[in-house]
Amino acid sequence: MKHALWMTLLLLGMFLLAQYLGLGIVYKYIDREQSAAAGETVFKELPFGERPPLQEETSFLPIALVILIGTALLLLLIRFKLFWLWKGWFFLAVVVALTMALGAFLKPALAAVIALLFGTWKVFRPNVFVHNFTELLIYGGLAVIFVPLFSLLSVSILLVLIALYDAYAVWKSKHMVTLAKSQARAHMFAGLLLPYQLKRSSVGKGRKTEKIKSAGVKVRTAILGGGDIGFPLIFAGVVMKELGVWQGFLIPFFAALGLAYLLWKSEDKKFYPAMPFIGAGCLVGLGIVLLIGMIQ
Repeated sequence: MKHALWMTLLLLGMFLLAQYLGLGIVYKYIDREQSAAAGETVFKELPFGERPPLQEETSFLPIALVILIGTALLLLLIRFKLFWLWKGWFFLAVVVALTMALGAFLKPALAAVIALLFGTWKVFRPNVFVHNFTELLIYGGLAVIFVPLFSLLSVSILLVLIALYDAYAVWKSKHMVTLAKSQARAHMFAGLLLPYQLKRSSVGKGRKTEKIKSAGVKVRTAILGGGDIGFPLIFAGVVMKELGVWQGFLIPFFAALGLAYLLWKSEDKKFYPAMPFIGAGCLVGLGIVLLIGMIQ
């Protein structure tokens, strides 16, 4: 097992919390009156900006291309040590995603102000608590942008492509390992970050847990990349859009089973691609949802 049992359970719990918070955010963006009138799921407008005008059946193609280009650009920024540009890009992405997430519950202006405050805190004065709190919300914000752009078929194709790419990038080219390490060193890691030291720390012993600011600190840390959270959430959101609320909420359970299998079988100090396992869990979950629908 890659991590101690308590850390494995904590990581799985945080993964599920991010999934269900994200689905709750996506659900809040559904216009139920218009959906009932149209006979299909209709989403409210975003607090700021508009969603890309993509065709649902082929949206996986431009999204996959953008992911490849974005990864290449990020590797170039790392190669030439343009950390100031990377930090600006990261800050903007965090603020936008948080604004979308908070916009499900707050007025747009207030959501933007709070997102700006937490984004500044996260990027320029990072600590493990603010980092993980914002990570729990960020992927719901991204999901409300992308879920309406996919059909069930196109998001399934994207999930398979991402799983294959993740396996290649970790096991073959290893550039995803380089990217993860660079993110940690630059204090701009996208994903959950859970240091073991927090469990051992005690205020009574004078240990200051706020000094644990990122994976760059020399303590053992459990991490889960942002894509490993965001892609299954988008998949579950599309299932909810296309098939129904309970169907969408069932998907994260199977995604977590795939992640749990990986954490159980993996070894310490080795890197593994999580998306092949999480993606397989998502597709198994979809198969069970469809089977239940056929039986009913």
